[in-house]
Amino acid sequence: MNSPDLMALGVCAPLALIIVTYNSAGVLPGLLDSLPDGCAGIDTVEVFVVDNDSHDQSVDLALAHPVKPKVISMGRNAGYAAAINAAARCVGPRSNLLILNPDIRLQPGAARALSLRLADPSVGVAVPQIIAESGDVARSLRREPSMKTAWSDALLGTSLAARLGAGEIVDDPQLYARGGTAEWATGAILAISARARLSVGEWDESFFLYSEETDYLERVRRGGLKVTYVPGARAVHIGGEYHDNPYLSALMTTNRIRYFRRHHGFVSTALFRLSIIVGEMMRAPLGPGHRAALRAAFTPLRGP
Repeated sequence: MNSPDLMALGVCAPLALIIVTYNSAGVLPGLLDSLPDGCAGIDTVEVFVVDNDSHDQSVDLALAHPVKPKVISMGRNAGYAAAINAAARCVGPRSNLLILNPDIRLQPGAARALSLRLADPSVGVAVPQIIAESGDVARSLRREPSMKTAWSDALLGTSLAARLGAGEIVDDPQLYARGGTAEWATGAILAISARARLSVGEWDESFFLYSEETDYLERVRRGGLKVTYVPGARAVHIGGEYHDNPYLSALMTTNRIRYFRRHHGFVSTALFRLSIIVGEMMRAPLGPGHRAALRAAFTPLRGP
């Protein structure tokens, strides 16, 4: 095999930033403005904006911005994973990647702190401390979906289940303060080492949006590499649109079930689906997002 030595890919590796946009004109300039300070201390940085057929000024704003990103127009709404793959194919195999939602704001030195962590040959992915607009530290780390996490979230609610250490959301103040390993993390910002890219390959485009990061980080761990939380790297995330968007709530639910089905049998998947149905039935009066998720949980899956 003529691939580069995986262990030799360290802190000196160049960094490629991949920003996926879809009608992101309202938030993209703020991210691009944050990049010079956010990437300070890294010698070689490429910036890619991959646009999923926006109907606003996202592409024009990217082309006009002083950081001069390379713009890739997908020509269709191809999904998050497909856009990442399109940019990654343009990046040399020795480069680390920093995947960014357009509503992220890098804090000074964040990219360097993540890159330093990727220099550890046991690390495949590094994630920063994410700060919400309120100034609170976001609970961005997750446990692998399981029967325990699904039913705990359904019956107790995600907040209480997290506090009890039983749900999918990790709520461990020591971990968020000091750093450590996790199973997966929200995909709004992920630093991926070159060794992980070579080991894991491309993102699974069948997910379109949501659960693609769960799938990718599971493959990173299965390949023997760690997912590491780095509190010294900080980023602000505006985010949270899916809570108020029925389409996104339904899509998230569908892909949660699809991901679980790929790793478990028929009976386990049926019980996992039932946990979502029970939880969303309890919360349906709270808004259209919960009702859309409930309908999606009843809908048979199409495709793999």
